[in-house]
Amino acid sequence: MRILITGAHGFLGNIIYRFLRLGHEVATLGTSEKSDLIVDLRKAIPVLDSFDMVVHCAGKAHVVPKTEEEKQQFFQVNHLGTKHLLDALQQHPPRCFVFISTVAVYGREEGQHITEAIALDGSSAYALSKIKAEEEVQQFASEHHCNAVILRLPLVVGCNAPGNLGAMVSAIKKGYYFRLGKGDARRSMVLAQDVAELIPSLIDKQGIYNLTDGIHPSFFQLEQKIASAENKKIKSLPITLIKMVARMGDFISVLPLNSYRVQKLTATLTFSDEKARKELHWQPNGVLDSNFLS
Repeated sequence: MRILITGAHGFLGNIIYRFLRLGHEVATLGTSEKSDLIVDLRKAIPVLDSFDMVVHCAGKAHVVPKTEEEKQQFFQVNHLGTKHLLDALQQHPPRCFVFISTVAVYGREEGQHITEAIALDGSSAYALSKIKAEEEVQQFASEHHCNAVILRLPLVVGCNAPGNLGAMVSAIKKGYYFRLGKGDARRSMVLAQDVAELIPSLIDKQGIYNLTDGIHPSFFQLEQKIASAENKKIKSLPITLIKMVARMGDFISVLPLNSYRVQKLTATLTFSDEKARKELHWQPNGVLDSNFLS
């Protein structure tokens, strides 16, 4: 297949790119000088050749916006960037367009086995920009008879992962990570490599899918996995002390914890990948069974 991938120099995009290039003709598009097509999709609509598949990984995430300008950056990258890419594909629509989205679109802070059928209640700039991008993809697919696959991902796990996982690994390595209570809250996760290996099989598929490892490890299990690999020990903070500090943090912004953050870190939030297993033959590996730190 002839495949175009955006965001090939980001964390997940690079893992997908390295897998796809083993058996396919792959071109990259992005702002990096290493890209085959150097384009800032926020500002320009590129001129593109024909591709069998387009994998749109480029996006803005892992940042909490503090100003209105920072919020708008999510829409410029995630929504407008997607629209410009789709505009560029109108002359030569691909057979399949794969969009990397997020479970953040659901806007849930807790819950178990959340399916693709529930309403999209995401209210953050990140979630709203991805919701708008998903709508653009679906409209394009309908108008141009293109297969569109939207993959809603939870925490993506792999070596040198960014965001919360990267921060956790770094803190454990440096010895200043503390477990909140028992760490028994569970979270959906997925291996980046498993996502990459699924991509080629999507050429004739269409639909919206959650992808997880199906196990949904607890914070305790994930922390122990990392600590064991780094030969470190993790100390726990009593939940009563954590809540006391959090209540102070509700009024003192410089403190690292507040009630909202504690609730988020101690609540179980898992998503169902049953639809992907049935329709895409999704058979992921367990995050805890992998050697994702190397």
